[in-house]
Amino acid sequence: MRMVFRWYGEGNDTVTLKQIRQIPGVEGIVWALHDLPPGEVWPLERILELKRQAEAYGLHIEVVESVNVHEDIKLGLPSREKYIENYKRTIANLGQAGVKVICYNFMPVFDWIRTDLFKELEDGSTALFYESAKVDGMDPMELVRLIAENPEFTMPGWEPERLSRLTELFEAYRGVTEEHLWENLRYFLEQIIPVAEANGIRMAIHPDDPPWPVFGLPRLMHNRDHLARLLSLVDSPANGITLCSGALGASRDNDVAAMVREFADRIPFAHIRNVRVYDNGDFIETSHRARDGSVDICDVVKAYHENGFTGYARPDHGRHIWDEKCRPGYGLYDRALGIMYLWGIWDSLEREKRRREETAAC
Repeated sequence: MRMVFRWYGEGNDTVTLKQIRQIPGVEGIVWALHDLPPGEVWPLERILELKRQAEAYGLHIEVVESVNVHEDIKLGLPSREKYIENYKRTIANLGQAGVKVICYNFMPVFDWIRTDLFKELEDGSTALFYESAKVDGMDPMELVRLIAENPEFTMPGWEPERLSRLTELFEAYRGVTEEHLWENLRYFLEQIIPVAEANGIRMAIHPDDPPWPVFGLPRLMHNRDHLARLLSLVDSPANGITLCSGALGASRDNDVAAMVREFADRIPFAHIRNVRVYDNGDFIETSHRARDGSVDICDVVKAYHENGFTGYARPDHGRHIWDEKCRPGYGLYDRALGIMYLWGIWDSLEREKRRREETAAC
């Protein structure tokens, strides 16, 4: 397991590269050029400049999240050809800079949805919260207002350019079925996977967050069967999964550890976080500790270990603790604590493996 840490760039993050470098076992950053709108080519010089920044602190840039997919590609419009060509050029530029994994998603309009960015937990910390009934009766424009309350940060998936076109986008998706979206995803992958292969890059799709349809929009990556279908669209090691235990774990129907065991060889990137799921469908993000949420993080990490996982992993969203002022879900402190919890599980499994090998040798 190769530990990495998400960083939003100088001037757009309260966390510094110096701080990231001091978290034990972290070897690289997960990054993006967040100021570029979906569909634009990422210039090589911009990529190399960020690489120089990271390498000055002994960190690599081998994992990118997210190279967002333009809505015209998801919608299957004729204009998608231009944006797919731009995506190919971005893949080539990233490959030239040494990038190995690109995390992306295929969710229409919204990449992720929460109803409260700072919901208080029992211990006084706060975390991202999803209230199911509120979403069911919500005007999507309320999400725009929610984000507008936090203008100091770019929120990937909720970029101002995209949100300014919300009414237009909802109208464009009217009549687009789940099968239409699957076909558009297949077409996209058939175009880009050969380019990814040629550049030594593995594409890794992120599951829907939350893992069910919202606002009447079709969504594809909910469960085990959807992940299997995704992998069958283009059968290549370069067509993979960002397996997010928090996104998938928001549904009690999903056995995240079982998915790790089944798809291990097609998971180049792991998001490991926990959520507490309530009987009414609400959920809140918690500490990474298994007993604090509904996802058995110990078994998830064990599943990766059993399969000799050598891919990249990052502690996904954390709580906001110790009065830290930070981007919702992306404080330094709780994610650093999460890393040490994950390493504790991993190191215990490594020790047990060595003991078994020593006993067998005798």
